[in-house]
Amino acid sequence: MKKLLHATAVLAVLAATAMSSAAPAEARGGRVAAGLAVGTILGLGIAGAYARDRDYCYEGRRRCEVVGQRCHYNRWGEYRCRDDVRCWRDRYCD
Repeated sequence: MKKLLHATAVLAVLAATAMSSAAPAEARGGRVAAGLAVGTILGLGIAGAYARDRDYCYEGRRRCEVVGQRCHYNRWGEYRCRDDVRCWRDRYCD
């Protein structure tokens, strides 16, 4: 989310710089239309990013646990046991 906010801020600064350095328009509504277009694009970008990040989930650290043992006799008659290990990752959603 932080990276998105930084990118949006950079785009806003770049757009403001471009608007201020552009030659003045001859038509009366030229600056208003350009400002409206830039504002609409920025607003839609922020709204889309917010809607996407709202449902974002990430997986936490991998956790493992011994839940039992499997034992058997091997071909030499030895009794051998193995641990049954289950691993999972918890999901965290914002």
